[in-house]
Amino acid sequence: MTDGLTGQADLDALFAATYEELRRLAVLVKRAHKNATLSPTALVHEAWIKLSASDGVNAVSRLHFKRIAARAMRQVLIDDIRRRKAGKRGGGNDVLVTMSLSPEPAIVAEDELIALDDSLDKLAKMNPRQAAMVEGRFFGGLDIPEIAELLGISEATVLRDWRAAKAWLAQEVRRS
Repeated sequence: MTDGLTGQADLDALFAATYEELRRLAVLVKRAHKNATLSPTALVHEAWIKLSASDGVNAVSRLHFKRIAARAMRQVLIDDIRRRKAGKRGGGNDVLVTMSLSPEPAIVAEDELIALDDSLDKLAKMNPRQAAMVEGRFFGGLDIPEIAELLGISEATVLRDWRAAKAWLAQEVRRS
């Protein structure tokens, strides 16, 4: 895809081009969260519905689209967890979230994922770049070079920000 994508047709084409990548990320969520009500396909499709219904959503590039799709997947996942928790308290269900740069995921309880989401919102108010980086990593599966390119910073800065954001988020989640 080229820069300067606008319009629904361009977003549709970008979605088609990145669909398999997004679905692969959603499969990781489902693998760790066997009782999830959303299948990987449903998670990707719900995220797409959320994106396509938003006014003024424009993707500048494929990488930018992956970032906004990651945000939509985050919102869909958190909304699903909150909706289910409102219906039945407790549950002990777990969700896949990785707090490392390795491809091996960690299992995190739903309550911790909600606390992480709330903490990520707080981080976005204090340091939008770090929040965008964490969101792209957690929910979009972006790697270090992709994050550096997307944010226009060096890979060393991404790693430095990653360590700082990870420490801050861990402390916030513990407080919750």
